[in-house]
Amino acid sequence: MSAPSSGLNLAQQEAVHYVQGPCLVLAGAGSGKTRVITHKIARLIEVGLEPQRIAAITFTNKAASEMRERARSLIGKAAKEVLICTFHALGVRIMRHGGHLLGLKPQFSILDSDDVSSILKDCGGSTDAATARQWQWTISLWKNSGLDSAQAQALAKDENERTIARIMGRYEERLAAYQSVDFDDLIGLPLKLLVQFPQEREHWQAAMGHVLVDEYQDTNATQYEVLKHLVGPRARFTAVGDDDQSIYGWRGATLDNLKRLPQDFPNLKLIKLEQNYRSTSAILRAANNVIAPNPKLFPKTLFSELGEGEPVRVVDADHEEHEAERAVARIQSLRAGTAVSSGGTQFREFKEFAILYRANHMAKPFEKALRRAQIPYKVSGGQSFFDRAEIKDLCAWFRLWVNNNDDPAFLRAITSPKRGIGHQTLASLGSFASQYKASLFEALFSNSLGSRLPSRAVASLHEFGRFLNDQEYRARHTHGAQEAKDFLSAWLKDIGYQKHLYDSEENEKVAAMRWGHVLEFCDWMAGRCGGEIDDAAGVHTAQEKKSLLEVAQTISLLSTLNERDQDPNVVTLSTLHAAKGLEWPHVMLVGVNEGLLPFKMDDQDKSEGQILRLEEERRLMYVGITRAQRSLAVSWTRRRKKGRESVAALPSRFIAEMALEKTTLKEDPREKLKALRAEFALKAATAAAARAQVDDWRGTKVVGN
Repeated sequence: MSAPSSGLNLAQQEAVHYVQGPCLVLAGAGSGKTRVITHKIARLIEVGLEPQRIAAITFTNKAASEMRERARSLIGKAAKEVLICTFHALGVRIMRHGGHLLGLKPQFSILDSDDVSSILKDCGGSTDAATARQWQWTISLWKNSGLDSAQAQALAKDENERTIARIMGRYEERLAAYQSVDFDDLIGLPLKLLVQFPQEREHWQAAMGHVLVDEYQDTNATQYEVLKHLVGPRARFTAVGDDDQSIYGWRGATLDNLKRLPQDFPNLKLIKLEQNYRSTSAILRAANNVIAPNPKLFPKTLFSELGEGEPVRVVDADHEEHEAERAVARIQSLRAGTAVSSGGTQFREFKEFAILYRANHMAKPFEKALRRAQIPYKVSGGQSFFDRAEIKDLCAWFRLWVNNNDDPAFLRAITSPKRGIGHQTLASLGSFASQYKASLFEALFSNSLGSRLPSRAVASLHEFGRFLNDQEYRARHTHGAQEAKDFLSAWLKDIGYQKHLYDSEENEKVAAMRWGHVLEFCDWMAGRCGGEIDDAAGVHTAQEKKSLLEVAQTISLLSTLNERDQDPNVVTLSTLHAAKGLEWPHVMLVGVNEGLLPFKMDDQDKSEGQILRLEEERRLMYVGITRAQRSLAVSWTRRRKKGRESVAALPSRFIAEMALEKTTLKEDPREKLKALRAEFALKAATAAAARAQVDDWRGTKVVGN
């Protein structure tokens, strides 16, 4: 095992070695917070804490995976015993252990966002997806604040909120009947267990010798309460975060959690990590200047020992297309600049560049410009093909063929399309399954089900069960691409999926597009059965034929296919929110205009809510700036599209707040690229002339001899 303090600065060493009580590590951008967490895990093991009693909680699976890998390289096999997971994964563990106390069976179902939206539409009697998403968003915020439907009803400010609270009540009833939870419940229900059942609280406090929380500033009120009940009065925990990077207030994250720590834990140890290992001094100075107007919970100033570096540039453009052209020109000039300085032998790779913006819709002109320039790129944070509702519908059926006990898949398949089986029937089936500790599919064929449901409802359920069994049998005996295509085509017709799509969409073009996705997916699945075409590679091959059921068994791997096939050497396009935690050598922040960043501010509105919004927008700008390692360009446009019109636009106030040197404010990448090309041409011409002189000299020597 490596020495836990090797290669750490003094502040990092202090954070790693303090294991006696509660600790808040205020980790500035690029200050090595993951390094501190993994070294602290090693330190805790070194002082005698069993690895299985250490929990490191992250906010994303990607962060958990990275932390697990780093821990493995530091402490070896012991890393397998350390619990490194997301808040939601920890919630699942707690619920698997004690969920029966709340009436849940051990194999309860976890609904995804589309499942929730579908149930809410039913609860609210609406077919409008946007309305259902708004209900879902409001209910999620209430849950993250620790409210149930009754409390939300009591606190509702208007009739709209009262309506949503009533829908939330029906939604809660459905979840209980279906033996299902949503993602918010994976935080709220564990808290309920820890609060209401002392034996569960004592079990987990004994199991958790030390808890480390990454990105602590992103926790919501419920997550904070879970943490408090997990650590108990001993309070052996380390919270690692940065108040300057709190950018998720819109989804319930609250800086109050940082304010409450010193109040709830008076012996809290505060350690600041202010040395940045990512960015140059010029970039950090701009970041420090931008964040300076925000009030400070714990004042800090980032510094770097990587040198001054290139000045931060500001690029102005006439409109969005012009801005995209300039961004592409900057990429080309930086790559060409490397070629000139190294004799044309080394280009900067495309993966060193990122274009960051406030909202997804801003990516389009940059995609067009990059395609025109034949520069490869990827759009980070965009919707995966496999995240589309219609593809999830089909995958639910495939999952059920493979595993009949997959309750979320059962609920999705039996309602997409609807088969005349209503929510009351499903609620009774769920209650019956819970009583007998069976899956929904197992309960469907129980001889006792007739005592709970009318014969007509039982007949409908049996018809669905028999159809599912028949499809599973046929899928098992369907081999090769052509057989699979024929089977999938007949299956889609049998379940009436095309009609379902057109009936559920008001816009016929959208329905046609979604049906196109279905056909594309079925062709792809058939191709993977072999014998005709391998769609993943796009070439005809003589593959070994597989059954459709064998292909369905790999359904969880399908969504990673595109990531595996993509060339990693590409320019990244990303929203600022999705870019958090990432870094690139060269970053362009684009669309830095008033109304976009900060987003639609009313300077006449001096309310507390408006002030807090501006502070969060400023933190978002700070996060964007601190993604850059070596160079940063910030661009804005004089005009922007608004609907079909072009309207005048202003640079963001944050550009002025960066307080850049006047001489470095403006840059025209196209002119720089022209100059570099001219310099390159001049050097090439000089080299050619030199070679010609050598040739002449050699010729003279030959004649002279």
